[in-house]
Amino acid sequence: MKPLVKICGISNLNFLNEVTELDDISYLGFIFYDSSPRNVTEEFLRSIANFDFRNKRPVCVYVNATEEFINQTSSYFKNPIIQFHGDETNQFCKSFKHEFWKVIRIKNSDSINLIENYPDASAILLETYKKGIYGGTGDSFDWKIFEKSNLHHKIVLSGGINIKNVDNAICIQPWCIDINSGVELSVGIKDISLVKDILKKF
Repeated sequence: MKPLVKICGISNLNFLNEVTELDDISYLGFIFYDSSPRNVTEEFLRSIANFDFRNKRPVCVYVNATEEFINQTSSYFKNPIIQFHGDETNQFCKSFKHEFWKVIRIKNSDSINLIENYPDASAILLETYKKGIYGGTGDSFDWKIFEKSNLHHKIVLSGGINIKNVDNAICIQPWCIDINSGVELSVGIKDISLVKDILKKF
């Protein structure tokens, strides 16, 4: 069974319109983190207040954000998934009454054990560990790490996935593959033709 696809780091309305038309994508990710070059602006949020996501589910991404900020920004989306990328606890994550995904930054095989701290997460996203950086490293880790683990969560595979290595990611058979920098012309600038090319691999 082929993995689902998430395109993350969307911050441009034209690209959002184009990617929403593609049938083979299930999730669209929006980053709310000032340090990210893909950070969503207030202007962008206002422009999508009544946006029709069709059959795609929006995913709002946060890093150690305040409760007020999460509630305020996620309110622009209908039935969003909240993706927590920082040091949030399971209790904090589930307090928003939304389905949530928790990111685990993979440093080594022991990192997998951190998944057990988030029993209420509907999915776990595995991302590359880099000291002081929360996601968006563009680097991949040894994806085979989680193959040997007895995981009960749905796994979203992330970390530098592009057209050159997506076949390897698909072979591992995660529940979903998260693609971000791998479909960009330059940092933060996504290109719909690159998305279409990578989708042909699925």
